[in-house]
Amino acid sequence: MRSIGIYGGSFNPVHFGHVGLAKWVIENTDLDELWLMVSPNNPLKPANLLAPEGERLAAVSKAVKDIPHVKASDFEFSLPRPSYTANTLRELQKAYPDTEFTLIIGEDNIAIFDRWREYEFILANFRIFVYPRRSDSPQDGLTTQWSDSVAVKEIRYLSGAPLFNISSTQIRNQQAKAYV
Repeated sequence: MRSIGIYGGSFNPVHFGHVGLAKWVIENTDLDELWLMVSPNNPLKPANLLAPEGERLAAVSKAVKDIPHVKASDFEFSLPRPSYTANTLRELQKAYPDTEFTLIIGEDNIAIFDRWREYEFILANFRIFVYPRRSDSPQDGLTTQWSDSVAVKEIRYLSGAPLFNISSTQIRNQQAKAYV
């Protein structure tokens, strides 16, 4: 069975932190491939702030073109919007029945994971790799915070993953300041 990681996001814009983490994940985990899943419309972000999806996909494709086993994916472009991870994972299972999918998310998202649509379905059916956002990130409790009420397949904290002090929001804010 093939193992593919799904690293989703708006990638608005893609930056060296996304690329560096993708490279680290494919080199340091048991995944066969890593797909940077470009979200056409994240339900937690205002759509009017997003660059066109085709431009974001092209930028991600260019950014990862030289990293073996890492690719940009437009899989969500044909799905109903907004893009809910549970729906995407269901559709991926249908399209690739002989593949195990692992969700790659930041610790900021695992902290609010119970706000995600059908988070119980995701936790019960998919591995989740959590990458740190800071060097003093607490790892305790990641595998147990829902264990009393929700089945959890696996939550793995990516200890040793590099920290990148950059975000797409910071880049957009810097770009906006440059035009003032």
